[in-house]
Amino acid sequence: MSDRIAAFFAKAQPWQQEFAELRTMLGECGLEQGFKWGWPCYMQDGANIVLMHGFKEYCALLLFKGALLDDADGLLVQQTENVQSARQIRFTSVAQIRQHSAAILHYVRAAMAVEKAGLTVPRKSTAQFAMPEEFASRLAGEPKLQAAFEALTPGRQRGYLLHFAQAKQSATRAARVERCIPRILEGKGLDD
Repeated sequence: MSDRIAAFFAKAQPWQQEFAELRTMLGECGLEQGFKWGWPCYMQDGANIVLMHGFKEYCALLLFKGALLDDADGLLVQQTENVQSARQIRFTSVAQIRQHSAAILHYVRAAMAVEKAGLTVPRKSTAQFAMPEEFASRLAGEPKLQAAFEALTPGRQRGYLLHFAQAKQSATRAARVERCIPRILEGKGLDD
């Protein structure tokens, strides 16, 4: 076990008891335990299967290909409308984890089978994401910006489109576009 994983489980933190319960449960599945994005991650042959993480109001297991799982128990939650593949199972107590332990293990084992079968989640293409008018008009009027945006990876393009579209007011969308143009022209993504 890595020092980072040991430190994570030894540290006093919100959801500490819930994390310990989930760790014990996941230990029954024969997955490799790692540490990614600041959270315990469980893998099968190097592929991410499930991530344990916490939020202010709940802790959760994130099943990376959860969209491919049969949700017979109604426990899988899509975090936001833009999350295409992953699904969460959320908890607020150790008692809740124990109550759903059989279902949790079923979901994790099903996720392992999905990974072993090599299944992938069909992703929306960049063209299927909303193009805010404030950005579309800038692209239409600036061929250099259009070319730079099209040269970005699809993930970077989607990142910008989501960032622009999240703003409710046109003025905010326009301001976001304006702030991001230099990054786009440099070939950088929103978070590069």
